[in-house]
Amino acid sequence: MNLLDKFHNWRRKLRWNKQYRRGRWDNLRKPIEAGRYTTIIEFIKSYGKLKPSILDLGAGEGVLNEYLSPKDYSYFLGVDFSSVSIEKAKTRNFVKAEFLTADIHTYSPHQKFDVIIFNEAFYYVHESEKQNVLDRMLSHLADNGILIVSIYREGIGCWEYFDKLKQLNFKTVKTNEEKTYWKIGVYKV
Repeated sequence: MNLLDKFHNWRRKLRWNKQYRRGRWDNLRKPIEAGRYTTIIEFIKSYGKLKPSILDLGAGEGVLNEYLSPKDYSYFLGVDFSSVSIEKAKTRNFVKAEFLTADIHTYSPHQKFDVIIFNEAFYYVHESEKQNVLDRMLSHLADNGILIVSIYREGIGCWEYFDKLKQLNFKTVKTNEEKTYWKIGVYKV
């Protein structure tokens, strides 16, 4: 990213912190989101190993953890670049879970994971960095691990990055609200 792009990324971080502080993202807990989260969990259980280690990129306040049972995973790391959302997630004291504030553009995990999830996060990666971020995360995917990608609506400029991977399943999760849907794919390297 050039200097101007870095500045805009910094401003976006400030905006997200402000929005999380004001409760703007509380809607992620509404029933309309349930289908998306349950599809992610279905993919984990169907295509991942038993009790996987999970890296959730775009974890926010840890809403995915509200749908997961601690017996379904060995370790969970939630990462988001909003420090406010991560602090909120930490107060929840999820079992076998940690949360970390980091920017996906530069974050490099310290271990390999059985499941890596781009949880409504990949379309926020700057276009010039998408392949770098994907390659870095894939290098931290354990042998026989799976990658899950959840994208709101079409995700233009995103899906082509996953074409080289083996697609195991792909679903469009629809709702009763017009223009509110998610596309979710699960992949192996």
